[in-house]
Amino acid sequence: MVYRILTDIVVMLHFAFVLFALFGGIGVLYRKFIVWIHLPAVVWAVLIEFAGWICPLTPLENLLRDRGGLGGYETGFIEQYLMPVLYPAGLTRNLQMVMGGAVLAVNLFVYALLWRRTAKRVKPKNPRR
Repeated sequence: MVYRILTDIVVMLHFAFVLFALFGGIGVLYRKFIVWIHLPAVVWAVLIEFAGWICPLTPLENLLRDRGGLGGYETGFIEQYLMPVLYPAGLTRNLQMVMGGAVLAVNLFVYALLWRRTAKRVKPKNPRR
């Protein structure tokens, strides 16, 4: 039972990281300090996808599943709803590149908005003579 709970926690953390890497830039629009957490997360997420690496949370989850004697994803909320998002069926190298590109594109867009907003505020005004 403990391993199942730990496995579920790891999967939820993994899912939360994916969401943060994809949409965390929106938080930067409201709280600038988030950039110091978000940019490394984006870099890691894009590298994982582009390089075809395995996130360390995946082997941890598999280890916990093995220790707990858990097999398959037939039951439970986590397996039913979160696992297909993290591990889509038919995951190919090309699909990984598209996913990495999506993370990059979304964040480039959000940071462009942030940069534009900041540039407008900082822009010096010409004094009228």
